[in-house]
Amino acid sequence: MFSNRWFCHSSRHAIAQALYKTIVAQARQPALYLGGLVTDTPEGRFEMVVLHAALVMRRLKSRGRAASELAQLLFDTMFADMDDNLREIGVGDLSVGRKIRKMVEAFYGRLRAYDTALNKPDPERAQALTRIVSRNVPSDDMLVDSCRKLADYMLAADHMLRDTSDDMVFAARIDFPKLRDALRND
Repeated sequence: MFSNRWFCHSSRHAIAQALYKTIVAQARQPALYLGGLVTDTPEGRFEMVVLHAALVMRRLKSRGRAASELAQLLFDTMFADMDDNLREIGVGDLSVGRKIRKMVEAFYGRLRAYDTALNKPDPERAQALTRIVSRNVPSDDMLVDSCRKLADYMLAADHMLRDTSDDMVFAARIDFPKLRDALRND
């Protein structure tokens, strides 16, 4: 369980910011976009941020109240950044709220779907994640094999996050599985 010692007012936001930066860095890894696995578009990048954030939040929510509070701060940080990004690209003030609302709905839908799939018994997890990925992740050529590779990566990342110490998570020192290895052609 996470200790309340991590949660002085100023450190909570700093931890959420650091976790979000770690998530975004992983979501921007070129291996995700090379070869058409995920389209390098705002939608594709959004899905990769959502995928990684959902995995980290799943880990946090499994660790008690203090960690769940951090998950909420991470969510707030993520959508404040998305709001800023929409404004930077010129989306009008009147449209930003509507777009963010749709993004939040999409996020919660993915979060529930990924969590449900990851809670299934072993033989069913990969198939369930493959179906979710094929529905949600934009790709120029989303073949079943590509979806399966991304689902396998998610399983490896979920396992790695479960094994990551609380101290490492709070330091935003999350070593996601190497994408190059996870997504390589067999």
